[in-house]
Amino acid sequence: MKILVTGAEGFLGRNLIQRLERIDGAAVYKYDIGSSPEELSEYTKDCDAVFHLAGINRPERTEEFMEGNFAFTGKVIDALEAAGNTAKFIVSSSIQAELDNPYGASKKAGEEAVSVHAAKTGAKSVIYRFPNIFGKWCRPNYNSVVATFCNNIARGLPIKVNDPETLLHLAYIDDVVEELLLCLEDKEHVRDGYGYVPCVYDVKLGRIPELLYSFAESRQNLSLPDFTDGFQKKLYSTYLSYIPEDDFLYPLMMHEDARGSFTEFLKTADRGQVSVNISHPGIVKGNHWHNTKNEKFLVVKGKGLIKLRRVGSDKVVEYHVSGDKLEVVDIPCGYTHSIANVGEDDMATVMWVNEVFDPANGDTYYEEV
Repeated sequence: MKILVTGAEGFLGRNLIQRLERIDGAAVYKYDIGSSPEELSEYTKDCDAVFHLAGINRPERTEEFMEGNFAFTGKVIDALEAAGNTAKFIVSSSIQAELDNPYGASKKAGEEAVSVHAAKTGAKSVIYRFPNIFGKWCRPNYNSVVATFCNNIARGLPIKVNDPETLLHLAYIDDVVEELLLCLEDKEHVRDGYGYVPCVYDVKLGRIPELLYSFAESRQNLSLPDFTDGFQKKLYSTYLSYIPEDDFLYPLMMHEDARGSFTEFLKTADRGQVSVNISHPGIVKGNHWHNTKNEKFLVVKGKGLIKLRRVGSDKVVEYHVSGDKLEVVDIPCGYTHSIANVGEDDMATVMWVNEVFDPANGDTYYEEV
């Protein structure tokens, strides 16, 4: 399959092309503002599908709306018709095509040109009136408030929220790409004559910086967002893509003493927390139990001996563990337990507990195993 993508260097184009190039047997023709008319003529001779994503939304002159959105659509159509090519034509339009403004009018005119082409030639066409799209590689300080907020908050720069109650309709870039790929199999979603992305989030403007600031603070409080919420999950992924490349690294607070160290790594409101425990040779830690807390111990370096005894019983259960063979030991509530480094080197243990530590309610009771 040979696929032409106009607007190849744009936000949507770059993400789509990354997926298209992973399809076995697909050849992708990339056309952007720096490409030549000769390339357009060549590409439209034998392409099987056209993803027409090119467009203008921030011109210096109002006239450029029609030039970039309507007139260029006409050039692509003319090239296809000159070649006698009835390739499937997939168009990225906008919900603003319904509005009475220069940008909307130019997108509407482009849509009509595609419809005329389809009726004239019998070519299949799909017109998408996309809502605002967010995700990686979107240009900040241009036409995406999500990209601008992500970029500025990741860099400690100010943002401006004009009306926090404004309701935004947002689609995530990967969801949009997945929908576009369905067009290659004639499985696109269509409603009222237009293609649509099934997954769209309705979010108030003020909610976005609220979440983004919490993501920025998570490097200090170690908390992760609620990934069962699809929008939070996708916004968090988007935010991370805007962190400056020299700022990916951040430190953790290591609690060190003569026995080794204990370092909290991640915390969640409903899935507990993960920590890393380092024990020097011969050191025994633990000898306590919990009423409700439960844990999982995973020794990833060194050799350890984990002992457990149910409170009120004399029976001791022992597990020899090692970083040479990764095995998890469950630590149930009601069992006093200890972990000893029985090797000659430091032992490293990844520890998960089902709730974030609360100093006011430690639920930890000393008792030798």
